Amino acid sequence: MIYLVRHGQTKWSITGQHTGTTDIPLTENGIAEAKLLRSYLNNISFSKVLSSPKTRALDTAFNAGYENVDIEPLLVEWDYGDTEGKTTEQMRQIYPGWSLFKNGVENGETLSQVYVRAQKVIGLVEQYEKENVLMFAHGHILRLIGAAWINCDASLASQLVLSPCSISILGYEHETRAILKWNYTID
Repeated sequence: MIYLVRHGQTKWSITGQHTGTTDIPLTENGIAEAKLLRSYLNNISFSKVLSSPKTRALDTAFNAGYENVDIEPLLVEWDYGDTEGKTTEQMRQIYPGWSLFKNGVENGETLSQVYVRAQKVIGLVEQYEKENVLMFAHGHILRLIGAAWINCDASLASQLVLSPCSISILGYEHETRAILKWNYTID
């Protein structure tokens, strides 16, 4: 199974700002959230633990009890280009009705480019089909990995919401790829 963990809370996740290439740290609450993951994840044996190179993902992994992770550049968040640091509401003031998954961004990655990265991540872990893999990354790339796992159009990811420090599990229903758990948070 593939366990997906979105990084813990940051100042920008509180405000809803798009955080792609900006490398910002976890808040104190984000660190506490990550520590709560230990009780859930430490009872599971993982053959591979991967993380985005961004501090917020690496610090989530560390605080969840994973000091030795393999950094995987494919797990970085969507490059939001000119949308970086802006909220959806700010974008809608410029472009009424704007939606990231529908309208995309200027001077950044396209939805299809991020989806291809998501498919490549799946290709990297397919060899662990009967083992557990853990990934620490970001909301939008993880949502696209979920959509790619079940062979859905990339736009489906808009409906796969992820909270900070949530756990999602991808696996199989018999031989068919399935989402087994989505957006589970430990309170």
